[in-house]
Amino acid sequence: MRFAIVLSILIATQATLCQAQHDLRKETIAVLKDQVLSQAAWALKEQPVTVTAAVSPRSAGGKHDFFSEADYWWPDPAQPDGPYIQRDGQTNPDNFVAHRHAMIRLSRIVGALASAYVITGDDKYVAHALKHAKAWFVDTTTLMNPSLLYAQAIKGKVTGRGIGIIDTIHLMEVVQGLLAMENSSAADKALYVAIRKWFADYLTWLTTHQYGKDEMNAENNHGTCWVMQVASFAKFTGNRDLINFCRERYKTVLLPNQMAEDGSFPRELKRTKPYGYSLFNLDAMTMVCHILSDGKEDLWRYKTQDGRSIEKGIRFLFPYVQDKSRWTFAKDVMYWDNWPVAHPFLLFGAQAYHEKAWMETWKKLDHDPKVDEVIRNLPIRNPVIWFNKK
Repeated sequence: MRFAIVLSILIATQATLCQAQHDLRKETIAVLKDQVLSQAAWALKEQPVTVTAAVSPRSAGGKHDFFSEADYWWPDPAQPDGPYIQRDGQTNPDNFVAHRHAMIRLSRIVGALASAYVITGDDKYVAHALKHAKAWFVDTTTLMNPSLLYAQAIKGKVTGRGIGIIDTIHLMEVVQGLLAMENSSAADKALYVAIRKWFADYLTWLTTHQYGKDEMNAENNHGTCWVMQVASFAKFTGNRDLINFCRERYKTVLLPNQMAEDGSFPRELKRTKPYGYSLFNLDAMTMVCHILSDGKEDLWRYKTQDGRSIEKGIRFLFPYVQDKSRWTFAKDVMYWDNWPVAHPFLLFGAQAYHEKAWMETWKKLDHDPKVDEVIRNLPIRNPVIWFNKK
């Protein structure tokens, strides 16, 4: 009898949680529907543009290799033709960014089309999204190689670095969009197999090449973003071993080593852009919890022995998002006025902890930022597709 009572309470609680999640999804769609459909209408007119469309003479790779340059490195006034020198936090506007922009464009297109499909059920969005995915990951004349050997290069110093792996965080909404559209009658099953092969190959590179290992072991937002990406791509490819590895990495490395007992991220606060980096790292950790939590593993509820948790991280930063004037640390050297925006930690934190104030704050913030630096550090811009926990 007692067991039956407990079971009925658990079932009722689960039903209540499911209803709350359903309501939040409906509320999110209500906020974003017009924007989503407008962006999808734009995306339907766009043709694929991959890494093969632009080449930099400074790249050591070929036309199928992604190339980018380190943001905070500049020509040396004392040696204009010599190796670049660093200006931390200050972005060099003359760096090669065409491949990065093309990848962000892909995430915008697939994210918008997948979101529109979720809202409307119209297969036209699926067919066009797959056209772009095929160009990037399958078509041998236009595809990108599944590696990042030449990302965030520094003229006169290195042809690529592990740090550059952070550039592919924008592929996360591509794979999540593909998941959201997979049950459509317009989904080409053979094409999905080929796309999954590309991401499986990329996961192999991310986990075996020294650049991937370097990024995994980074002690700041780069290490967080390695886990976030690998978790996302592993879920898409069905790699259970990597999914489990990422869960353990979050519990034993990211959370205890990056978060202070008050919920802050000391390594991010020491940077020249402490506000923006704190927001970015919290978004990334939140998405790790969102991607990897399921009926058996709930990272939203996980706490270290001394009480560090993603909830504590959100509660630490939220007052400074709700009222930025309360920020007590140094101001960012660049882009201070462009933050905050509609961060995913607010939305999915509200879902996990039923905090209405977080949701209301998310609603009021900018859902369609235009500044490149903000977009680059906001990989989750289409939350409608992230309610699909397939």
